Amino acid sequence: MHPFSFTKASDTAEALTAGRRGGRYIAGGTTLVDLMRETVERPDMLVDIGDLPLREVTVTERGGLRIGALVRMTEAAAHPKVRTTYPVITQALELSASAQLRNMATIGGNIMQRTRCTYFRDVSAACNKRDPGSGCAARDGFNRTHAILGTSESCVATHPSDVAVAFAALEARVHLLSPDGSERSLAFADFLLRPGSTPNREQALRRGELITSVEIPALPRPLRSGYLKVRDRQSYEFALTSAAVALHIRGGVIREAKVAVGGVGTVPWKLPAVERHLMGERPSDALWAEASKEASDGARPLQHNGFKVELLQRTVERQLRIVGGTK
Repeated sequence: MHPFSFTKASDTAEALTAGRRGGRYIAGGTTLVDLMRETVERPDMLVDIGDLPLREVTVTERGGLRIGALVRMTEAAAHPKVRTTYPVITQALELSASAQLRNMATIGGNIMQRTRCTYFRDVSAACNKRDPGSGCAARDGFNRTHAILGTSESCVATHPSDVAVAFAALEARVHLLSPDGSERSLAFADFLLRPGSTPNREQALRRGELITSVEIPALPRPLRSGYLKVRDRQSYEFALTSAAVALHIRGGVIREAKVAVGGVGTVPWKLPAVERHLMGERPSDALWAEASKEASDGARPLQHNGFKVELLQRTVERQLRIVGGTK
């Protein structure tokens, strides 16, 4: 293991000071510690932020929700406001990892986690995320589980988070605090970066910035929502495809539609074409089937994952039917 220093921040100011010096923030440690053991990550300094006051779930003035960055996945999933207002978040969290990991992992850490691409984690393989300019072994390797949306010549790895798909669908915002004390927020779609010329840079964070919370905007009521995860085995497995759907149906007509998918994109993938197809229409089996055909627009399958194109469409269609019902 690469030598590193460790400090436990007693307050936010101390954490930000260490972050300004290049310290890496750590809370549950369920991802970063693994990567350090595998020598994929080699931070010189770790900053334990576990005692910071970022553990609350609160209702915003406009009726949305704000989930603190240090809220455990289990706590967020079980919170009454999350369960009743945005069940898609609860379902995504409960379908993630194992109970033991959910008890430790935080919301902030979850959206910061790095890909499970085997070539990224194998330090002997070429990987532009780990070593920019070295190449992408997955493009010509075994790429059955890799992305078909948002890929580039430099990277085809998928983003592993389930709850990030729900956040993308609901158009959440990530709140950040800088070492100089300034605050800013980013749309979730802008927080996670697609692998362009800098595939090793995965989040739009500035040096030393700390995630303080994720905010879910208020959406029209009643809101039906849910998360569907398709994987090779029932538990302890990452998604081959997944779909987060939220629909506002009033007077028998779809007034608002939010759809995003996971397991197929280099980031959680919003589906605006599907959403537009649904708006103003009445729920029906025919509508779900028609809309879901647009889920794979722009897909670029690799040698071993062409099956994901149809699987993605079927996953979206099934979840639209589950959430929206039929008549």
